[in-house]
Amino acid sequence: MYKLLLCWRYLRTRYIALASVISVMLGVATMILVNSVMAGFAHEMRDRIHGILSDLVFESHSLEGFRDPQWHMDQIRQIAGDDIAGMTATVHVPAMLSFQVRGQWITRQITLIGVDEHTHSSVSDFGKFLQHPDNQKELSFLLRENGYSNHGSDPNATGVVRPGAERWGWDYRRNRAMWEKSVRESQAQIAAPAAPSDQRVPRQPGAAAQNAPPSATADDPLAGAARSANTDAAPVDPFQQHQPQGTVFDSSKDQHCGIVLGIALSAIRSHDGVDHFLVVPGDDVKISFPTAGTPPKIANDNFTVVDFYESKMSEYDSNFVFVPIRRLQELRGMIDPSSDTGFATSIQIKTKPGVDAQKVRDKIRAAFTPELYGVYTWQDKQGPLLSAVQMETSVLNILLFNVIAVSGFGILAIFFMIVVEKTRDVGVLKSLGASSRGVLSIFLTYGMSLGAVGAGSGMLLGLLLVRYLDKIRVLIEWITGERVFDPAIYYFYKIPTIVDPFTVGWIVSGALIIAVLASVLPALRAAKLHPVEALRYE
Repeated sequence: MYKLLLCWRYLRTRYIALASVISVMLGVATMILVNSVMAGFAHEMRDRIHGILSDLVFESHSLEGFRDPQWHMDQIRQIAGDDIAGMTATVHVPAMLSFQVRGQWITRQITLIGVDEHTHSSVSDFGKFLQHPDNQKELSFLLRENGYSNHGSDPNATGVVRPGAERWGWDYRRNRAMWEKSVRESQAQIAAPAAPSDQRVPRQPGAAAQNAPPSATADDPLAGAARSANTDAAPVDPFQQHQPQGTVFDSSKDQHCGIVLGIALSAIRSHDGVDHFLVVPGDDVKISFPTAGTPPKIANDNFTVVDFYESKMSEYDSNFVFVPIRRLQELRGMIDPSSDTGFATSIQIKTKPGVDAQKVRDKIRAAFTPELYGVYTWQDKQGPLLSAVQMETSVLNILLFNVIAVSGFGILAIFFMIVVEKTRDVGVLKSLGASSRGVLSIFLTYGMSLGAVGAGSGMLLGLLLVRYLDKIRVLIEWITGERVFDPAIYYFYKIPTIVDPFTVGWIVSGALIIAVLASVLPALRAAKLHPVEALRYE
């Protein structure tokens, strides 16, 4: 009992030990906070990567693909049918996206993906990343009548601002067609001769702009079309020769083949989270891509934007574009005319819950020629990125654990000073019959008490910081006037955090062990003191 009483007395009276407690507390709180944030980032990243990639990918090494994807899917079912929940064929090809903004052509490199709208969402979370609620239920490459979300695919992302999104679709397309028609009529009236044929009426630049409706402002997507049409010479459309011949295409009633764009291809996100769109659902774009065969030729066609894809992974949102697989097969020449059998470049495979995808991968690999086909899990496809996140977490843990180790050296120095200061007390205890083991346990218990107080308070502080991290972020941004967490960079609208009880446990246990180990040497020195030597100068 005297050991506990002495430990309690030392804790209450030795305020110098408060420095050790604070250092342990801050180290533990920092490690809990950092690990929670890194776990949140890793979880969000894995969830978004897996959302677009199926569990397994069976793919061809050639852009020409493999013939008869249905036959390949039947073979895969014979090999691992009990483990497979769904499959769908896709065509992946590099391509170029072109569209007009205020009379200027903008061209971007993309990955064009042909998908089956009926089966693609069954092998991934593709549907939940679309912007129209009906497309989230079942994808359609037909343009919808309005109803697009103005807060993105995530209803909880309150930071998203997309003014006018509810007007996208046929309403926007009809209004744009009417405005373009009125601009053309105005230009025709201005250019019509109002004098004898040998006289020319001076052109009045800006007359069409004077008749522009009030809605054609810099923030209105229709304004770009108006400014494009209101030029002295209309820009040459390099794709004009590919328009259907013998038919009159009315953009207010007709659409081209539908296309789903990655949202980062069509929008620029400002620092305040507002998306400024260059094209929206209802606009037409041009796609150029290589045909199948050797050597490949360049094919292109017009498409109508019917929706946006927003996975919140910039690598995907700024690169992926989706079109109907059948249309892409026709344009690339990937259909055998004699049998009407198509070609595909990959098959997306979803496994049943609880199935080890790596074992299924190995079974399929063994059944197909590796020189022609590759079979990968989604982790295989994104292994370097996931490994980089894991490595960053490990390095941060090592660095932050050194902070707690520094506090351990502080405990060591403080304990040596306490032993020197309490030499007389140790001598009195030993002269009264206290054993060396008893004196040793006093200081070890004292060190463990410091570690327990510091680690316990650090755990509470760390959990509170995780709980109110976003409010703290807002406060810091209000004080400094600078963005601490920019959604334009991360595409997160709040800092993701996950508290892992196991991680919290080993952090607290590690801090406690360090505090105990730091008190071993001072405790051994106190235990070895001889009572006569300790009281000689008293």
